[in-house]
Amino acid sequence: MNKSQHKQALLRLGDDALILGQRLGEWCGHAPALEEDIALTNIALDLIGQTQSYLSLAGSLHEDDTQTDDQLAFHRIERDFQNLLLVEQPNGDFGDTIVRQFLFDYYALFRAEHIASQVFDIDAAAIAAKAIKEIRYHADHSSKWVIRLGDGTDESHSRVQKSLNKLWKFTGEMFTVDEIDIVGAASGLLPDLDSIKTKWDSAINAVLKDATLKRPEDGWMQKGGRSGIHTESFGFLLAEMQSLPRAYPDATW
Repeated sequence: MNKSQHKQALLRLGDDALILGQRLGEWCGHAPALEEDIALTNIALDLIGQTQSYLSLAGSLHEDDTQTDDQLAFHRIERDFQNLLLVEQPNGDFGDTIVRQFLFDYYALFRAEHIASQVFDIDAAAIAAKAIKEIRYHADHSSKWVIRLGDGTDESHSRVQKSLNKLWKFTGEMFTVDEIDIVGAASGLLPDLDSIKTKWDSAINAVLKDATLKRPEDGWMQKGGRSGIHTESFGFLLAEMQSLPRAYPDATW
């Protein structure tokens, strides 16, 4: 894995966390209950913390000079972001948000467990080791809500099943292998996606069983985020997220 590929791998980790954290931040003040408002905001803050660490590390590998985490977050164009399409999907209703989180959490957890155990990049391993504790809480939170909604009333069951059916087509991208995944796995930095898929299937299936939800069929899957091809809603998210630093590029806290 060369320096450029190493940077791209770290950007993917940071971008996934950044965009999902931004989406969850949109719930602040709008969640269905105060406790959940606080929970979603705390998860968003966890993700932004992971973002800062991974993007700072990626920026240190820039070819010419060091890029800051702020530069990478707020001054890249849409095509330069490599996040999964799943994490950029609009919040929708509460069921959509919870299912999106649930589907991503176990992928993120098993990925972080691998990164924390590798020796290719000890700085990335330290970031992942800290993140594991946070992601375990995220996965527990989203799983309990999926079960509560799925095994609740007829209305909640119907709505969360609809959310699951709608978002399922974005799950295939998590396990679609490209050059960065291949060289990343060869170096040891990134996990083998087939092994992650096996663990993810087992975890997802167990929760869906308890939630009395039907797992959708694995048909055609949407992809493109890893190569910078995003959904329409991503442009609006990016415009809002980057508006202040682009209007005042020299501003500091």
